[in-house]
Amino acid sequence: MAFSWQSTKIVQLLVLLSIFINSANANFNNDVDITFGDGRAKILNNGELLTLTLDHSSGSGFQTKNQYLFGKIDMQLKLVAGNSAGTVTAYYLSSTGPTWDEIDFEFLGNLSGDPYTLHTNVFSQGKGGREQQFHLWFDPTADFHTYSILWNPQRIIFSVDGTPIREFKNAESVGVAFPKNQPMKMYSSLWDAEDWATRGGLIKTDWSQAPFSASYRNFNANACIVSSSGASSCSSNSANSSNDSWLNEALDATSEEKMRWVQKNYMVYNYCTDSKRFPQGYPPECAIN
Repeated sequence: MAFSWQSTKIVQLLVLLSIFINSANANFNNDVDITFGDGRAKILNNGELLTLTLDHSSGSGFQTKNQYLFGKIDMQLKLVAGNSAGTVTAYYLSSTGPTWDEIDFEFLGNLSGDPYTLHTNVFSQGKGGREQQFHLWFDPTADFHTYSILWNPQRIIFSVDGTPIREFKNAESVGVAFPKNQPMKMYSSLWDAEDWATRGGLIKTDWSQAPFSASYRNFNANACIVSSSGASSCSSNSANSSNDSWLNEALDATSEEKMRWVQKNYMVYNYCTDSKRFPQGYPPECAIN
């Protein structure tokens, strides 16, 4: 069956409706802590909007108050407009410690008129290097769009406006560690990475365009919250609950078709096809993913 924009729009509307309903009680004042920026990060509109700002002196960032062990995380972002070269807007899940786990969305800025590069990566036990990069099929600076991470014991799925763009399956069967034991918080930051972010660092940040700003709204975490004592909010039968159906969620045939469409038309880098980087053979998880 051919992938159609009509079906995409239906999915997007359903995702937006779901986020609208789930975000009725969302409030950045309750959900996150500002971590750095000396006032460059602001929570506005009674907690409905959060903005991060970057200038020549500093970027800014925030993190969730809660930590999660599996979940379905949604956030709507509107990225830095205009000449955003050298800037990175990062939105990711991460644990702490020397063998941390991490699931990354990073948006690499570019010159006006050129597309952002959406950079994804998965770290397990401190090991990353699993980059896939995409260009988007819309202008991510013109309006808010929903970026989602589904993380359950079987897989990690990255989605944009309800359209899956990447799946990272649990490959423990071939000796690859999978993030499943370390609780993670959600972090976000806007920072200067001109040494590498845009065309490998060839294009530097134009500070005459500063301050740079990114906006956030409608954060939703349908997730297992882990307390400081290690207790989880998910019960042993959560996988059978309709509210926690994401714990066993997988891509169906239609979703897989959409993901293949994105990867065929908008993927610009895949570590699993980089023969120069892996002359002795691709990492073992590539055969599964």
